[in-house]
Amino acid sequence: MNHHPITPVARRVRLRSLAAAAIVATVAAGCAQPTALVQSGRIETKTGAAAEQGAALLATARGGPAQGKRDPRLQTVALFDGKAMPTGVTVSRAGRIFLCFPRWNDKVVNTAVELKDGQLVPFPDAATNQFDPNNAGKHHPTDHLVSVQSVVVDGRDRLWLLDPGSVNLAPTLLGGPKLWAYDLATGQRAKTIGFPNDVALKTTYLNDVRFDLGRGPEGTAYITDSGAGGIIVVDLASGASWRHLDDHPSVRPTPGLRQQSEGQAFMERKPSGEQACPDFRSDGIALSPDGKTLYYTPLASRDVYAVPTDLLADRNADPQRVAAAVRKIATKPSGNDGIICDTQGRIYTTDFEDNAIRRLDPATGNAEVIVQDERLLWPDTLAFHGSDLYVVSNQLARQPNYHFGKDERQPPYALFKVSVEGRAKDGRTR
Repeated sequence: MNHHPITPVARRVRLRSLAAAAIVATVAAGCAQPTALVQSGRIETKTGAAAEQGAALLATARGGPAQGKRDPRLQTVALFDGKAMPTGVTVSRAGRIFLCFPRWNDKVVNTAVELKDGQLVPFPDAATNQFDPNNAGKHHPTDHLVSVQSVVVDGRDRLWLLDPGSVNLAPTLLGGPKLWAYDLATGQRAKTIGFPNDVALKTTYLNDVRFDLGRGPEGTAYITDSGAGGIIVVDLASGASWRHLDDHPSVRPTPGLRQQSEGQAFMERKPSGEQACPDFRSDGIALSPDGKTLYYTPLASRDVYAVPTDLLADRNADPQRVAAAVRKIATKPSGNDGIICDTQGRIYTTDFEDNAIRRLDPATGNAEVIVQDERLLWPDTLAFHGSDLYVVSNQLARQPNYHFGKDERQPPYALFKVSVEGRAKDGRTR
């Protein structure tokens, strides 16, 4: 069997859809949801007492270091019943919660939503979320949300939607990759940024974004490319964008690394029997409170890297000089997906191999477990609201592509929060 990493292009070939939809796992009431819920792409949501009650019956790790462990500090904010998986979460100053459900192998009606009054409401509206993966020309990718991967509220309380313009990790659609901002007070779009073909490459997958509103006339954004590998920088005033660290070792998988999930090897396993190490590149991203340092990590790695933003923000910086400035600040016990900084400059990481969240001191490289729980089945994105740290758990490693075509996910997926010391501030806000 082939255990060599697959190329980004090969990885982006659309996964074969399953012919039959599985019945959604039981939740608090103990009754199976109808198959129509899965086929329609609708997502049934539980919040409040119903979510806390349902959390007792969530799927749990079948192996690994978190098996049998529960942390009572982990509060259940919402449960999402349906096959579509949430990846991103963010919270506004007023406590409004936004999530995204990318169009991967499951039917998704609305890819960007607000959790409002216990329901998922399309954001900014249903019309903008309309997109047919089988007929991209029906709703043009330039004007509609193709597949939102990340949602982030910035220091001015604007909601940014990061859309890779790719369905199910396939090559980017013409006009699809985009970064949009919305004024939360009015609901109106405040910024529309697209990416040229030499920035959003065919193999690019725009993954996550951080903002420094104190750099440049209107601020600067930093985006990880987990497909081709690299860091994309955006001048928010002009919309101009450029790339740095293309194919640098720090944006690629760690050679020879074998990761695990639930105590088993985390491998791509196709129905044909072929196996390969996942080739997910630069993924998690965080910005220091002073805006001087960008932290990032490939998903197929346990290393966390740092690079000065003064160099990234220079479109004409010598690539060799940028590469030479990269520092590895830590090698952790587990791979991480989402990362975020608090006001003290500490980095929080979602450790999917250990079903945990760790806090990393970038000065020493020391990492401590903040919470570990067997229900954290692939903790993904992190978001702060005050001292509450929100995290999405979406069972990514149970998708069919990692189990010879068999879907081992057991919805509902969960949005949790845990109280930690250290309020977040993602970059400067002037």
